[in-house]
Amino acid sequence: MAGKAHKSLNVFQKPLGLFSKEPMTGFYRNGYCDVGPDDSGNHSVAATLTGPFLDFSASRGNNLRSIGLTAGCKWCLCAARWKEALDHANQQSDQGSESIVPKVHLHATSEKALDVVSMEDLKKHAAEPEAGNASNVAQSRKGGMGGAIKERTELANKGEMTGRE
Repeated sequence: MAGKAHKSLNVFQKPLGLFSKEPMTGFYRNGYCDVGPDDSGNHSVAATLTGPFLDFSASRGNNLRSIGLTAGCKWCLCAARWKEALDHANQQSDQGSESIVPKVHLHATSEKALDVVSMEDLKKHAAEPEAGNASNVAQSRKGGMGGAIKERTELANKGEMTGRE
């Protein structure tokens, strides 16, 4: 795939952003929340997992912990499972149910998610840095997302161009 432009679109009809290589996510395990003809589960929602969501998903027969995922991991979720968690949270009266719904990274969520969930719901649960500007990609020096996110300066080799010029 090197040198080849990514052609899938996100919910804003812009090029689909890379979501996570640690852990390697996506139905095709390419780091993108791509949905192709083989993906009958529509793994289109780019989300940061929470403990309550992992418990919820396991209670529905999909134990994501069994493949090594933990709270804070970035993962491409089935749109129907994300919506199921949203519907469940909306039916609960306690505030703790809100964390059942994982935060969504809109830049990396495939337009195919809109076949199942509304843009309004996705925006309501957008990850904080993207709530106002979907072109932002969450970054953290402290590895706050399970160490999966690294800044460009951390990824560049000595002598390569970085964002600090």
